[in-house]
Amino acid sequence: MKAYIGLGSNLADPQAQVYTAIEALRALPNITVVKRSSLYMSPPMGPQDQPDYINAVIEIETELSAHKLLDQLQTIEQQQGRIRNRHWGERTIDLDLLLYGQQVIDDERLQIPHLGIALRAFVLYPLAEIAPELMIPNMGRIEQLVKQCPLDGLQQVENS
Repeated sequence: MKAYIGLGSNLADPQAQVYTAIEALRALPNITVVKRSSLYMSPPMGPQDQPDYINAVIEIETELSAHKLLDQLQTIEQQQGRIRNRHWGERTIDLDLLLYGQQVIDDERLQIPHLGIALRAFVLYPLAEIAPELMIPNMGRIEQLVKQCPLDGLQQVENS
C-alpha cells in the first residue's frame, strides 16, 4: 500500500531529527521509503513562543495495515524522545500518517486523510512536490488544494 507521512520537528537539531526518523522508517522490515520531499521551514502553527519547524513528507510502500503503521510511527516518536507537553507545542519529532492509499479511515485512533492536510502549507506543499498528480479522497486534486493554500511563511531550506 502506498502511504504518505508528514514529518516535523522544532527541537534538538530539527533537521537531524527528521533525517533520523526517515532512517528509522527505512530500517523497518515492512516499509520501503520511495520518495522524500525537500525540507521546509515553517512558523509554529500553535503557540508562538517556540522555534520554527523543519517539515518534510515521504512516500512509502508498506504491507502494514494503517493502524500497525501508526503504531510504528508512534514508536519512532517515542524513541526520539517525543513528549506531549501541550497541544501544538514543540516536539523533537512528529510523524503524521497523512494518506493510506485511497482509503478513508475515521475511528478513535486514526483519521485518514489527515484532517489538516488541505489547510497546512507545511504538509500540502511538500506533498505536492513528491506527488503532484495526487488525488486526496474527499478533498480533491492536490494541485487545486495548493492553489487555495497560502504559504503562511513556509520556506524551502533543502532540496530532496
